[in-house]
Amino acid sequence: MEIAHLSDLRRARRLVVKIGSALLIENGSPRAEWLGSLAAELAALREHTEILVVSSGAIALGAARLGLARGGRGSLADAQAAASVGQVELARLWSEALGRHGIIAAQLLVTLGDLEDRRRYLNASATLARLIEAGAVPVINENDSVATEEIRFGDNDRLAARVAQAASADAVVLLSDVEGLYDRHPREPGAVLIERVDGVTAEILAMASADSGSGLGRGGMAAKVEAARIAERAGIALAIIDGTGHAPLAKALDAGRGTLFLPQRDEGSRKAWLGGRLTVAGVLGVDEGCVAALGQGASLLAAGLSEVEGDFVRGDLVAIHGPKGERLGQGLVEYASHECRAIMGLREAEQEERLGYTPRAAVIHRDHMVRT
Repeated sequence: MEIAHLSDLRRARRLVVKIGSALLIENGSPRAEWLGSLAAELAALREHTEILVVSSGAIALGAARLGLARGGRGSLADAQAAASVGQVELARLWSEALGRHGIIAAQLLVTLGDLEDRRRYLNASATLARLIEAGAVPVINENDSVATEEIRFGDNDRLAARVAQAASADAVVLLSDVEGLYDRHPREPGAVLIERVDGVTAEILAMASADSGSGLGRGGMAAKVEAARIAERAGIALAIIDGTGHAPLAKALDAGRGTLFLPQRDEGSRKAWLGGRLTVAGVLGVDEGCVAALGQGASLLAAGLSEVEGDFVRGDLVAIHGPKGERLGQGLVEYASHECRAIMGLREAEQEERLGYTPRAAVIHRDHMVRT
């Protein structure tokens, strides 16, 4: 279905709703009345829309139970311990809140690798589909008890967008402590709410602040805009609305107040997954001629390579940068890093002499590449 306005979210076939720590937890305790009002809204929506929930809050809950300083974020070990305790409490909260409406809640904890690795991504997708088919509402969170600073989503905004891809959802709603994206920091005089974004551009990215005012979350507006970029290329709409008040979905959708990022293109499930991946093993720099060729849909050839960064092997995901360092896209590389360096800038006839074998058709084939 087409989603062009916030009110259209009510008609979505499948909807992902993300809740941040600052909304769910206050002074280490759950906002029980607020959660009850949201659960009632989700139950009402569920009469015609399949619902998935991405919920933060485990670290905040666990830190309060363990008496850890800085909300459990004083160290990685503290965060992991707090998450281990908090996940039990978080699951109970959602089970009870949804259970009052006769809905079964299912917990799904994922790591970055679960959605970055293609096989594990498909496994997660199948699990989500079966849970929804069975009538449960999946409640998803990053598995912070085992995640490290190097291997993690780092925020549940981007996780929500990746879950939406895996679940083939129509839309994502990010409940926030602000109404949406403003043209500057919302505390600045004259700040204007951007109600509709038809494609995330450099200008839109510049408007986003990485600040998280509550001190509980990790994402800020920058992460929400990055989540919108992941969603839009998969043909998924994403909305940011104020979730602080009672029955926040109805309040925002009735007023049409928030920011709606319109879907831009549906690249197919595999390319959408590839474009949404967050970790790259290296960078390939290309010259102006290659930039022009890529713009016309060509594969990346060795002749256009000008720089190779990182240590990677064949099949790894690498970023593609232009002559000025601008991000052009990313793709699955056909050569290891040392081979890329050996054939950089060479024509096909010269590559075989360097490699000792017949060169492959491309360094990154267009079928395994997505543009930014």
